Amino acid sequence: MPYANINGINLYYEDHGTGPAVILTPGGRGDTNALRPIAALLSPHIRVILHDRRNCGRSEVAIGGQLSEQHHWADEMADLLKHIGATPAYAAGGSAGSRTTLTLAARHPEVIKGVYVWEVSGGPTSGELMSPGYYGQYIEAAEKGGMAAVVETEFFAQRVKDNPANRDRLMSMEPERFITAMRDWQTAFARPNPVGDMTEDELKSIKCPVVLIEGNTPDDVHHVSAAENAHRLIPNNQLLPSAWSHEEWDVIGQHDHTFPGIAATNRYSMKAPHYAAQILEFITKQESAQPVSTAASG
Repeated sequence: MPYANINGINLYYEDHGTGPAVILTPGGRGDTNALRPIAALLSPHIRVILHDRRNCGRSEVAIGGQLSEQHHWADEMADLLKHIGATPAYAAGGSAGSRTTLTLAARHPEVIKGVYVWEVSGGPTSGELMSPGYYGQYIEAAEKGGMAAVVETEFFAQRVKDNPANRDRLMSMEPERFITAMRDWQTAFARPNPVGDMTEDELKSIKCPVVLIEGNTPDDVHHVSAAENAHRLIPNNQLLPSAWSHEEWDVIGQHDHTFPGIAATNRYSMKAPHYAAQILEFITKQESAQPVSTAASG
């Protein structure tokens, strides 16, 4: 299985196909399987990179750092792209993947040629609603039972199953240090920014072409205002309506799949042909607009 050591953290990734590269990032803390249906449709045409962020899938658990978790994800994605020789690339993702992908474009413009994001998450109450699932439940577990209780939570038990070395990484942490780091991340996450942890200035700084897909009313996690705010602030973007009808969203789409019981693979499988076709169209259009390099004559 391919791993890349990025700033001391072993990140799992997969690299499929050839041509212009796109890195796909799922929602919540989903793993590579979440976007495999989209990757399977894209990889016959372009290069597709699937990856597990820190604290996701088969990658190593790493709790802490000077940045929000979302900003760490973005920085490590940039370094992963450089490590495997995939820059500059396109980036696409949904929900948490939309936030991380936009953060990547803002912080590392040199590695990104274009962005396609769906179910843009954010809005007035999005962070507040999601922070218990992302952080609060694990803080509570550590307070009640230390790191042994954290390891026994559904999410971290799966991280250990996917990568057994994660047990030692978690158990070696002092509960107080774990709690402090998670509280710091929770505070950053819960701020009512336009899109996740991103400020208006970060969104304004994005220069590459961007396609934004709205969330679906009345979903407060992926509130329509998040995509609308990104549309207002990002200089070069196109805003498109949600791929989901209201009826579909009521059944499968309302909750971020950070929480137990939400089948991310099923959710993305339903719209994989839609997203894959639009991503491929977007990349093809951008590639056709790229200036052609010619060797100097003589």
